[in-house]
Amino acid sequence: MTEKAFAPTVYQSFDTRTDRKTVAPRLKAFRAALAEARLDGFLVPRTDAHRGESVPASEARLAYLTSFTGSAGFAVIGIRKAGLFVDSRYTLQAPAETDTRLVKVIETTQGGLSPQIADFVAKGGKLGYDPWLHTPSEIEELGKRLAGKLGLVPSPNLVDRIWADRPAPPNTPVEFLGHNRAGKASADKLAELRRLLGADGADALVLTVPESINWLFNMRGRDVPHVPVLLCFALVPKTGQPTLFVDRDKITAELRDGLKGLARVADARTMVGALRRLGAGDKRVMIDPATVPLAIANAITGPSESHLIHRRDPILMAKAKKNEVELGGMREAHRIDGVAMAKFLCWFDAEAPKGRLDEIGIVTALESFRREDANLVDVSFDTISGAGANGAIVHYRVDERSNRRLEPGELMLVDSGAQYIMGTTDITRTLSTGKATAEQKDRFTRVLKGMMAISMARFPKGTTGAQIDVLARQFLWADGVTYNHGTGHGVGAFLSVHEGPVGISSRYTVPFEAGNIVSNEPGYYKEGGYGIRTENLVHVVEAPVGGGGFLEFETLTLAPIDTRLVEPRLLTEAERDWLNAYHRRVFKEIGPLLKGEVKAWLKQATAEI
Repeated sequence: MTEKAFAPTVYQSFDTRTDRKTVAPRLKAFRAALAEARLDGFLVPRTDAHRGESVPASEARLAYLTSFTGSAGFAVIGIRKAGLFVDSRYTLQAPAETDTRLVKVIETTQGGLSPQIADFVAKGGKLGYDPWLHTPSEIEELGKRLAGKLGLVPSPNLVDRIWADRPAPPNTPVEFLGHNRAGKASADKLAELRRLLGADGADALVLTVPESINWLFNMRGRDVPHVPVLLCFALVPKTGQPTLFVDRDKITAELRDGLKGLARVADARTMVGALRRLGAGDKRVMIDPATVPLAIANAITGPSESHLIHRRDPILMAKAKKNEVELGGMREAHRIDGVAMAKFLCWFDAEAPKGRLDEIGIVTALESFRREDANLVDVSFDTISGAGANGAIVHYRVDERSNRRLEPGELMLVDSGAQYIMGTTDITRTLSTGKATAEQKDRFTRVLKGMMAISMARFPKGTTGAQIDVLARQFLWADGVTYNHGTGHGVGAFLSVHEGPVGISSRYTVPFEAGNIVSNEPGYYKEGGYGIRTENLVHVVEAPVGGGGFLEFETLTLAPIDTRLVEPRLLTEAERDWLNAYHRRVFKEIGPLLKGEVKAWLKQATAEI
């Protein structure tokens, strides 16, 4: 279908579908289902079978049962007790959303399932889980941790049994990208993928992550909020056509025509049978143990795992290395976004001192400026709009209950992004609304110095994000403070705003390669006071030193940084030069696209310091 006919723009809703008042009756109904199934507890993860950060409304089981709407976490519901496990990003949000009289909120580390699950189920009891929502390694590791305490029992999902008004699965249009947007034919991507399968001795590959499948077949959909993908599974044999498995209602002439000559389309309900036939035929099948559901692995292997080849999704790195067409689209998306940001920041500067803005109004205004461009499809995630103390909540999500008025003189943190038809953006700016304190200017400048240190870094090929993360933190560490989130994550090209396998934090151990795009976003958060974060997206390029053996970053984001919050005496000459050069570039690229007061405002905002 044509780009203009693609799915309508979707914006953040500030009225959530769940409420803590629903927790008690839903837990009661769920426990009745537990008793009927002869189980003593049940695991309810945030994920769906695709393990995506965004899930459709029909898969939001954790939110339905607990009213917690964060993007990560899980619950264990026992006959008498219930626990909601979240990481440090959500320790403030989770208690505010769920009914803490009935659900105990517990902080845990990211990834894996906590052994504290045993505290919510009677010793020796049966803990049920849906094998479509957990990986084999998750269940194996949990089994070891709970040995002698609980027994793990695969089960149909009990949330679905009580969810009377469960939304229908998404059924949205699909579009296929031409060469002017994809930059590489799907047939060529498949040929490269098959060479990798041959090198590993695999007869076939199972793909379960929609971003990988959509990239492979140069298609996009609108099945989940903020990530333009069609939800699907794929089976790619070393020889012969791949099969795309989708819900039956999605099998349209348009989908078949778009994949003609590349892949066949089949009802998702036939996938398990196809996998069983592979196993029975003694075929060796590659799966990603970090993402494949246990139900899929079991269908291939039966009682034996000899047919499985465990490898990281081979598409991840290929997708992360953007080609020149994708990079061109990303640059254009950032120019468009820079125009919207300039209009927003000009508006904000005029309105904030009046004392009438609130967090929802600020998000609405920003999205309205982005909506002025016809290339916008969606926001790339729910905008983080944190006024004053709310800015210190790293993954704060405003709704009608938490909405706060911005008082003149407070800091305002806005982390937002957009999905344009040619690329994805993600930007954070901390904004002044009056005279900042000496402490605030000190912290803002130390965060900015860290962001600039990453921006100016040169490093040998083979360097990982774990190795350069300290560059962003050093100036805060020198003053005895830090921040508890990664410095950067990978970003897709009109795909997910959070993309592996590269990034900047201690957990990213995959080396950078030219073509990678990552965020660069150090921060500082004073609980109960304010939050500071400055974020640009950067692109990994070959450095003009070292005979081709070094890499560096090119900044993609084009929006001014609030220099009123900078303490100039903390900047080195090189840092001052970088900031002034960046602002000159912003005005050079964005200024000609603006008029009147917005252009005049941008001229002033990008003035040298």
